[in-house]
This record gives sequence, C-alpha cells and structure tokens, in this order.
Amino acid sequence: MLVLALESSCDETAAALVEGPVVRGEVVRSQTDLHMAYGGVVPEIASRAHLEAADSLVVETLKRAGVGLGDVDALAVTQGPGLVGSLLVALNFAKGLSMSLGLPLTGVNHVQAHALAPFLRRAGDPERRVPEYPLVALVASGGHTSLFLVRSPLDFVVLGRTVDDAAGEAFDKSAKLMGLGYPGGAAVERLARDGDKKAFKFPRPLAREGFDFSFSGLKTSVQTAYQKGNMDDEPEGSRRLADLAASFQAAVVDVLVAKLARAAKVHGVRSAVLAGGVAANGELRRRLVEALAPADVFAGLSEPRWCQDNAAMIGYLGGFQLEARHNILDLSAEARHRWPVGE
Repeated sequence: MLVLALESSCDETAAALVEGPVVRGEVVRSQTDLHMAYGGVVPEIASRAHLEAADSLVVETLKRAGVGLGDVDALAVTQGPGLVGSLLVALNFAKGLSMSLGLPLTGVNHVQAHALAPFLRRAGDPERRVPEYPLVALVASGGHTSLFLVRSPLDFVVLGRTVDDAAGEAFDKSAKLMGLGYPGGAAVERLARDGDKKAFKFPRPLAREGFDFSFSGLKTSVQTAYQKGNMDDEPEGSRRLADLAASFQAAVVDVLVAKLARAAKVHGVRSAVLAGGVAANGELRRRLVEALAPADVFAGLSEPRWCQDNAAMIGYLGGFQLEARHNILDLSAEARHRWPVGE
C-alpha cells in the first residue's frame, strides 16, 4: 500500500510517500529560522508557514518518489496532539485530497508514530535489524516525555509520562538561560562536550520511582546554579558554562536511560526504542546502548532525520491503521490539540 502522509503538528511541514517501512520519498521543511528571533515557536507564524508550504511539499515528494497522485492508495495525516492552528493545515489539506481523489484517510497520533520511527528505512537501503514486539518505547521531545509498552503498532500501554516539563522543554529553557538560543537541545549537547558532567550535583528527579518523569525541579536547579555562579557575564562557550551544560545533560540522560532500561527489565522485553527529538542526542544514544547491552536488549534508535517531526512515521503507522480500518476520517474530523496515547 502506497501511503501519502502529511505532518504539520508544530513547526515542521512534512510530506512523505511510504510503502510499509520503506520511505520512497519525503520532504521536511523546518521553520527554525522563522522562530529563532522569538526564542520559541509562535503559533500564528507556524500556521501561516504551513499554509505556504503544504502544496509544494506534496508535489516535491511525489517527484522524488517518481510517482503521481494516481499511484497513491491511501492517505494519512497527523490529527494530534499539537498546535491546533498548525494541525488544521495538514488535516484540511488531506481531507481535500481524500475527497477529490476518493481515497481513504486516517488520522494518526503524532506521539505514537514517533515510537515506530526506528522501523523506517529509505528506498534502496538494505534491510537491517529492527526492534521486535513486544517492546518498550520512550518518546522524548519538546512537548512529550512518555514511556510505553508496545505490543503491536496499534496496541500501546502507557507506563509513564511527564508530570510537568518534558525533557526537550528542559533542554530548550536551560539553553535559553545559558544564552545558547533556540532550538536548545543541539546547542547544549555541543557545549557539554567541553564540560565536566560532575561539576554540578544536580538531582535525578524520580529516577528510581515508577515510570513517570519530572524535569521542572532540574530546570530550577540549573537556574539556581547559574544565578549563584553569577554567570550572566560569562563569555559564550566558557568552561563554567560548559560544565553547567554537561552536568545538566548528564542528569537528564541518567533519568531517561534508567527508566527505559528498568521498563525493559520489568516487562521482560528484548527490544527498547528511543524516539522523538531528544533521541538525536548523541550522549543519550551512547549511554542507552551501553545500559541495555548487559541484558542483551536491542536498542532501537530512530535515525536522526526521523527523530525530528516528519511525515514518514505518520505514513508508516497510518498504513497499519488503514489496513485495520482504524480511525478513518471524514470531512467532519477535527484536530486534537490534546490526544493522550490510548484514548
């Protein structure tokens, strides 16, 4: 089944053509430059940029795959969660295509799709080892930090989620505090490479308690250390700022790795998946592989290109939903700003 998928949940506009796990063509247009001056995503600007990009991205995706609209079998679109104004752009575009082409359309949960990104591969790439079901999956991004037991692509059980700030949000806010700009995750990682992760003794919130996450207190600890150290006048990239970044990153990584590894042990699975924007962090990826190896648990890591928001993962999960006739949309379908996995 050749699925044309669309994604516009936040500040990336994306389209992809997916056949099973094989991505035959995709385009992702980032809006980072548009939002950088504001230190975060401005919803009105994001929606307008999605409107300007949607049509051309579909055309370019079809061109890259070497097919036409007549070759498409079905459609998938991110229905939520996300910014309502942004979600509506791809959703309404997809509904229009569905009506005009007479093709079925399914609405996909963006967070659930992230968890399946490690199964994707590009057309022409050799098959590689992929996770096996049942598995545990951690999706960590700017808006979400959730841990799941995944029995199949359509069978998710929530084990834990953040009770306050998401991991990616903590990265972004700490980066802003240190004058690193937006987006903050990659900037913190770069600075942390030159720092001492033991320089500051930050807490590991809830690291040994259940499967929920909390990063608000850690973010406050970073702010307190910054203020007590009078770091406002520190030059960009200074050793003290590098130590602060490294110590903060180590705290986040310790928590994420500990909970995902413990979930794999408790549920007796042989695969553990790491996905979402924070999953692009090299230190987190390295530490997770090291933590899982002694227990012979396979670490399913999303390729960095599919850690960011993308339409390929939407099309992949959408294919399973279409086959099962799950969440097939009509013209009355609405965007879902909040959509907890499992509802």
